[in-house]
Amino acid sequence: MNRMRTRVMVADDQPQVRSALLLLLRQDPEMAVVGEAGDVEQALQLAAEQQPDLVLLDWELPGQINGSTLSRLRATHPGLKVIALSGRPEARLAALSAGVDAFVSKGDPPEQLLAAVHSCKRRAH
Repeated sequence: MNRMRTRVMVADDQPQVRSALLLLLRQDPEMAVVGEAGDVEQALQLAAEQQPDLVLLDWELPGQINGSTLSRLRATHPGLKVIALSGRPEARLAALSAGVDAFVSKGDPPEQLLAAVHSCKRRAH
């Protein structure tokens, strides 16, 4: 089986959230976790180094203003898929308006996140 795995990066300032996301993603044979970041600068540097296909981006990541991280990521990685994550479901509209590929509330079940990840993966290939 020679399928390409989706290279995924997680950017969230909460270590517990990152751990849970990484655990979930690592159980999926189609995903390859290429790194994790706890702030905007780390996320931008890691994206430049690892060239992920997909970023799970905490919409309230410290240092981010009105989706500025999204624009900076897309400026250097035009084909990059980004799923915004937030503990505030009301952030959905702002994130989608800013141009993320999908939005998942941190309160949603894990299956919803995996569905969003696989949906982005299908659109990328």
